[in-house]
Amino acid sequence: MLPWIQLDTAKIPGGGELRLKSRGSEFSIMLGTNELMNSRLSGSEEALATLAFERISNHKRPHILIGGLGMGFTLRAALDVLPEVAKVTVAELVPAVVDWARGPMAEIHAGSLDDPRVTVHVGDVGALISKSKGQFDAILLDVDNGPDGLTREANDGLYSHDGLRKSRDALTRGGVLGVWSQGPDQHFTRRLKDCGYGAEEIPVRAGKTGRGKKHMIWMATNGPLAQKG
Repeated sequence: MLPWIQLDTAKIPGGGELRLKSRGSEFSIMLGTNELMNSRLSGSEEALATLAFERISNHKRPHILIGGLGMGFTLRAALDVLPEVAKVTVAELVPAVVDWARGPMAEIHAGSLDDPRVTVHVGDVGALISKSKGQFDAILLDVDNGPDGLTREANDGLYSHDGLRKSRDALTRGGVLGVWSQGPDQHFTRRLKDCGYGAEEIPVRAGKTGRGKKHMIWMATNGPLAQKG
């Protein structure tokens, strides 16, 4: 078996360090001993985009905000289903992650950052949400391991009552807040409902073929939604 090779490191604003590693054609982004993402496992990140689009497909010129570039799986899946008139803003806090997308992981990203629908915002997605009012048809958050933040304490604010209300203010009527998580969180589901969202919990396998660990995706609609079991 090929050994892992460390390609680069990147400081996270506020503390912590990401490590980009490769083994043959496989890539991994690590935080300490925790693997945040792996290029072989993209199913749930892609589902974050496709599930959201199913819920806003009637929006004529959709504008989507993706919080966290990562390995670009959510972005690529969004571009595959969105119309040509759509806009996608990608907010990535760590500049090196954008550099990796254009450098060692360029093949994985497949030119998605050069799509004319895409704008890259290097900065805090929370700050961008706070100053946006009724601007986005979908906000897709994959900036941590879920509502229980791992990479950065400041991420917790996105999932607090105050953060969720700010996201709701940034959405259009009928817009969707999509949140990726490594696992379920009943407290987070309750917070979504407390903030007036219609909340769905959708378990999705990590792998494309329905294999791998089961992750959780929340689809939270800014407006009435029949609750599903």
